[in-house]
Amino acid sequence: MRIAVNLTCAMLALMIPIAARADLKGTQTLAANTAFSFDTGATSATGGDMLWSGTSMTPQGKATAGNVPGFTGAASFALVTQSILQSFGALFTSAPIPASTLVVNDIFAVKTNGGNYGAALVTAVSGTSITIQYITFGVSSTPSGPTVTSVINNFSYTPAGFSNSGIAPGTLFLVIGSGLADPAAKAVLQSSAAGLPNTLNGASVKVVDSSGATVTPPFYYAISNALALVLPSNTKTGTAQLTVTFNGQTSAAYSFQVTTSEMGFDSYDGSGTGLAVATNPVSGALYNYNNSIAPGTTVVLWGSGLGADSARDNTYLPAAFPINNLAHLYVGGVEAQILYQGASGFPGVNQVNVTISPSTPTGCAVSLAGVTADGTPTNFLTLPIGTGACSDPVFGPLGGVLQTFTGSKVRVGALVLEHTTSTPASGNVSISDSAVASFSSFNAISSATSAAGGIVSLGSCSVTQLITTIGGTPNPRTGLDAGTITVKNPAGTSATLASIGAIAPGVYTSLLPAGFITSAGGAFPFHGAGGADVGAFDATVNLPNPALNWTNQSTASSVTRSAGLPLTWTGGAAGSYVTISGGSASADSLRSGSFICTAPVAAGQFTVPSYVLAVLPAGNGTVTLANSTYSSFTAPGIDVGLALGSVSLEQAGTFK
Repeated sequence: MRIAVNLTCAMLALMIPIAARADLKGTQTLAANTAFSFDTGATSATGGDMLWSGTSMTPQGKATAGNVPGFTGAASFALVTQSILQSFGALFTSAPIPASTLVVNDIFAVKTNGGNYGAALVTAVSGTSITIQYITFGVSSTPSGPTVTSVINNFSYTPAGFSNSGIAPGTLFLVIGSGLADPAAKAVLQSSAAGLPNTLNGASVKVVDSSGATVTPPFYYAISNALALVLPSNTKTGTAQLTVTFNGQTSAAYSFQVTTSEMGFDSYDGSGTGLAVATNPVSGALYNYNNSIAPGTTVVLWGSGLGADSARDNTYLPAAFPINNLAHLYVGGVEAQILYQGASGFPGVNQVNVTISPSTPTGCAVSLAGVTADGTPTNFLTLPIGTGACSDPVFGPLGGVLQTFTGSKVRVGALVLEHTTSTPASGNVSISDSAVASFSSFNAISSATSAAGGIVSLGSCSVTQLITTIGGTPNPRTGLDAGTITVKNPAGTSATLASIGAIAPGVYTSLLPAGFITSAGGAFPFHGAGGADVGAFDATVNLPNPALNWTNQSTASSVTRSAGLPLTWTGGAAGSYVTISGGSASADSLRSGSFICTAPVAAGQFTVPSYVLAVLPAGNGTVTLANSTYSSFTAPGIDVGLALGSVSLEQAGTFK
């Protein structure tokens, strides 16, 4: 067996973050009669932008403020952007915000004396004091030294706090923050042929492991907001403390978990999700949507985190060195044969040579995930399985279309009609009918397909893991104006979708009146009058019939993540598909995870694998079983149009 590697693949794996715009953010507790400046983060007896009296918040000077409609809690706060705040022109007044609204989870916005936009989340109110988390967009305080905000696997990008977020010895990892290295430095990759350096562009890093020993990670690159390093193989497992020193100043210690093995696979766009980087073991050619992988083919997957490899901590060494810490690798839920897993030659870069099972299902988004011996999953990616341009059993021959848009702008339209029956923890069943239209421009097809309906091929599951951070990175989408959109039911009754552009540009919604959708399903024509970005169109969404019946719905009221989740159903439209989705959030609401799987309705059953559920946080959540039909539509101004009709059954529950 040949262990193939080339410099192109190794360098493709090193994803360099783009510097983010500077925002001022933090947490502040205000006593009665304290003024707070959103421009500087400072408190004072007078002045500032807002004065907390002990019962109300009053704008000061030329500052204005108001509560943000439709936003509440930490999850909503993470979605607030400057553009959203700017859209609420009438929200900003000089009137005080009363105590009656300043309760825990309330979000208010401020336009500062300096003309900047900011927002605050109330996290505690005690007597006459109030605690807020705040963000002011487009400003930053002068740092007293380097600041570390995140330590993550260079490939998976899995946020801290999840079961699969540790950093293994020998891993290529990223330190994200500010003031980490020379601000004029460029992201120039260092050659490992002569050994990676321990200092670069004025920066150095030290890690104190759980034994108290200090190790010094070598650099691949160093820029002001990101450092790419290799964790030395002699680092002990457990909680470690990392510090960055630059310009004679040392950052506060940042804690992270060192684990024996925590593999992260490389993705095509460097996001840790979407299309995986897979190459031909002989030619090194990349597989893609237009050059899919035939079942039974041997491919090479790339990434980092298999485990320690002391011979290659900082120097290229071509000899093969197995690191056999992945117990399983699944493609489309079918186990693939691992031929080799271990060193690629380059420091911190691993490769896994696998043979795709002949029984692997075909499609453009067939799931890929590995699992360690202790049951810890890797990140979740997809592979195009088939011959030539991939063809998906749900969506048809999409390979050429997807490949055309990969890595470039793509304009996507989605029309969704949904009949939902929800069973909350209280058991009080409710029924709702809704119509949604979304028109957006995306930077990459992985984002576009996800926004167009969470597409995964039959037999596959995808997973998303999120951590709530102040001013977190928004989905890279731009809303498109499609004008007035209406929908009619089979009886001819019409409803108009309302634009919610102030919160989500390019999105139109309508809660449909009772009886608009009946159990008979049928064809529901949509009409778009056309707007500034999208021309006039007509499209039809077909709602499934007969209705889906979830025969073991009570199983989802209590989910044991380590056991998997078996689901059974009857009914549903012939030849259609069932989408199984769900998610949970941690008790502190800081971490959330979700999954989506697809199965043919004719199967009557599907089990969500334990390795999918394992990466979700313990806490409250929901599971939804939906019978969906898909079709495409065209409209001037978009590249891809997807129409989805869905009958959904939703069960609230706990994830243990």
